[in-house]
Amino acid sequence: MSASANLNPQGEQMADESMIRCLAAQIEAIWPQEKALLNFYRLPRNARVLDVGSGTGEFSARVAEAHPDWQVLGIELLEAWVEFARGKHAALGPRLGFEVGNAFALAQPDNSFDLVANRHMIQSVPHVEKILSELVRVTRRGGRVHVLAEDYSMLHFMSGPLDPDELWRKGPVEFSERTGTDSRIGRRTWTLLRAAGLVDVRVDYVVVDTVRVPRRVFADIITAWRDGYVDALSTPEWPPARVRQHFDEVITSILNPEHYAVWHLPIVSGVKP
Repeated sequence: MSASANLNPQGEQMADESMIRCLAAQIEAIWPQEKALLNFYRLPRNARVLDVGSGTGEFSARVAEAHPDWQVLGIELLEAWVEFARGKHAALGPRLGFEVGNAFALAQPDNSFDLVANRHMIQSVPHVEKILSELVRVTRRGGRVHVLAEDYSMLHFMSGPLDPDELWRKGPVEFSERTGTDSRIGRRTWTLLRAAGLVDVRVDYVVVDTVRVPRRVFADIITAWRDGYVDALSTPEWPPARVRQHFDEVITSILNPEHYAVWHLPIVSGVKP
C-alpha cells in the first residue's frame, strides 16, 4: 500500500457516487445553523477563506453566496470532485475557486487566510495532528480555524428489532480501529486545537434532528452512508446483510413521524495568536 493510500484509508468511499448525495444532504441539514457562526467570527471585509477538504464545494459555495465580498478557495484531494465543484458552482467565480491539494501538505503560504475551515474529514484520516498543524500554519494571526468534527457515538435513534447503538459501535468505531482513524474524534477536537496552538477555543453544536431538519433530508444522509459504506463496515462476523438491515431500520425510524432521531455535530474553532 502506498503512503498516500495510508493517509486516505477511506479513499474508495470518498470517491463513491454516494458521497455526492451525502454532501448535498449534509449541507442542507447543517448550513442553516452553521452559517450563524461565520457572523459570530466577525471576519474583516474582503476576508480570505480556505476550505480544506472541500469535496463537491457545497460549503465553499454557501460561504461565497452569503458573503459577496469574501474570496473563497476550496482545496480537495480528489481531482474528480474539484472538477465537479468547478462546474456546479461556476456562477460564483472568480470569487470562488477550487484546486487539487493535500491537507497534509498545503501549498498555500503561511498566514494567508482569515478563516480556514475543515469539515467532515478528520474522523476519516490518520495523523490528524499534521492536518491541524497545516490549518493553523496558513491561518493569519488573529484569524480563525473552524473544524466540524464528527463523532459516531453522537448519533441517537429509537430502537427497532435491532439495537441502533450497535450499528455505530460495530460499524464506524470498529472500522476506525482497523484503519488507524478515530470515529469519535469530535470529543477530542477541543484538546487537539489547543495543542495546535490556538486560543479562545470554543465548541458549538449543530443539532441535526427530526425537529430542526426535514426527515427526508436526515434520511438521505444515512441512506448515502449505507450505500457507500456497507461493504467497508462489514466483517465475517457482521456480514453486509446485517449491516444493511441496521441502516435500513435507522432510516425507517427517521421517516416515522412518531419517532425522534438526533445527530450532534461539534464545531470546534479557535483563534491563531
